[in-house]
Amino acid sequence: MCATALAALLCAVWAWRDWPALSALRLPDTDDMLRLQQIRDWLAGQAFADLSQHRLGAAPGLAMHWSRLPDLVPGAMIALLTPLLGAHGAELVAVIVWPTLLFAGALLLIARIARLLGGSAIARTAVVVAAIAFPTTTIFLPGRIDHHGLQVVLLLIVARGLVARPAIEPGLVAGLAAAASFVIGMETAPLLAAAGVALAIGWLQARPGADDRMMGFGIGIGAGLLAASILFRPTLWDFSACDGFTMTAWRAGVIAAFAPMGMALAARDIASPATRAVLGAIILCLIGAGIVLVAPQCLSPYGMVDPLLARLWLSNVGEAQPLFAASLPTAFGYAGVMGAGVLASAWQLRVTRDLRWSCLLLLQLAALVLTCVQLRGAYAGAILAAPGLAAVIAAARRRGAVAMAGAWLASAGMLYPIAAQAIVPAGTPGRDLPGDGCSGPAALADLARLPQGRLLAPLDLGGFAIGATTLQVVGAPYHRNTAGNLAVYHFFLGNPVQAARVAQIWQVRYVALCADGFGDAGSGSMAQALRRGAPPPWLRPIATQNQQLALYRVEPGLFPERRSR
Repeated sequence: MCATALAALLCAVWAWRDWPALSALRLPDTDDMLRLQQIRDWLAGQAFADLSQHRLGAAPGLAMHWSRLPDLVPGAMIALLTPLLGAHGAELVAVIVWPTLLFAGALLLIARIARLLGGSAIARTAVVVAAIAFPTTTIFLPGRIDHHGLQVVLLLIVARGLVARPAIEPGLVAGLAAAASFVIGMETAPLLAAAGVALAIGWLQARPGADDRMMGFGIGIGAGLLAASILFRPTLWDFSACDGFTMTAWRAGVIAAFAPMGMALAARDIASPATRAVLGAIILCLIGAGIVLVAPQCLSPYGMVDPLLARLWLSNVGEAQPLFAASLPTAFGYAGVMGAGVLASAWQLRVTRDLRWSCLLLLQLAALVLTCVQLRGAYAGAILAAPGLAAVIAAARRRGAVAMAGAWLASAGMLYPIAAQAIVPAGTPGRDLPGDGCSGPAALADLARLPQGRLLAPLDLGGFAIGATTLQVVGAPYHRNTAGNLAVYHFFLGNPVQAARVAQIWQVRYVALCADGFGDAGSGSMAQALRRGAPPPWLRPIATQNQQLALYRVEPGLFPERRSR
């Protein structure tokens, strides 16, 4: 009840704060906007297995690397409420209620994990710590209907299985949750592997029930993936990549499921930790070799990204940045409470000698390592810190008010980015997370008023435009859209003649550019010409309400003639 009430209260406050954008269905992130459009297309008759976004990239559209699984609940809400509230009202309710339910579920799971580890003395405190655990809170904001929040909830189900009594049932539930997370996306695969390592701790020591839990975990993963291959198999199932739920990734996951099952069976009558370690190493080597043989693409899930796009776009995506490439305020804000949580869990393991803390600590360390590679790892790492920090607060409470105040300050995740901004001088260099730019409700309304046609715009704006308009879009921040995304960069970074050629090939009708877009483009580039207010004759300005948005209509009859050879 406490978790549900706290989640509802915080989400209500956040919804009130963001109401001007939220009420216009301008959602916080491009992924949320595109997720909403994917749900609309599905409810409008697009096949359940067809995950293509038919208004993105070259015809007939882009086959997304996403899964239909995260669409089910918000899609059901919209379908049920549309007759009562209309399409806009139903969508507005869904994009507020769904993140709230996920947030409540996450807080409830944290309370269960904390109660198993330290009893009711730390459970309620852990809920409060988790509720303010930045940056995890950002993926449960109203409007955040993309898959990150759901994956965090599934990971917490796995974590609860690690600290629950060793038996086949908790292992089976954890395995099913791991399979569901795998179906949704590959981002949590390293954390799921870390969960398998954590399970192996009890297995190595031949603790009672550890073999059964390992077996349940493997069966859950295998059965879940088998069912998913029937229920959630996309149209482009045989796409040769490991960037989503493809046949390649599915094969790798099914083979991986045999590791815990094989270890549980092979050591059923063996109690020696040394012998079990040898058996485990042999099985893991065989399983690893099998994965490499049948799914080598999984060694580099994003290896297909064009080198130019990897340098100009992917390396600058906020949540995909390495920790040490981000600005100091961002890095400190993302990793602060997670680092404090690692220390707290390590301290609890040392004090209590309870190996269940080691399972949680392994997940936290895996999240920290993942964050060093990509900032998105902090979403899981921050909320996993809550039980350990709650235990520290409980211990500090016995030492007096000063100690308790210090423990709360160290546990308040929302304070870390504020403190970093306070101590870092303004203008300190470093790449930071991108802001809204010119993608606010007014700018999107400008785009929505345009007649049908194809829009060429910076990638983030293109992603918002898909969910806010009926326009076709050349580029958006999705790695499979290689041709379209390259066309965007060739247009804005090339000279006007090269840009005209791109516009002709892609039959572009509209061009949009933010005031701060492509600021580092060369002096002879199309981007610089537009920023100077000197568009070529074949681009006619369109008046906009948002002064940050420069919008143009393409006049094909005014294209420069190509020289004959």
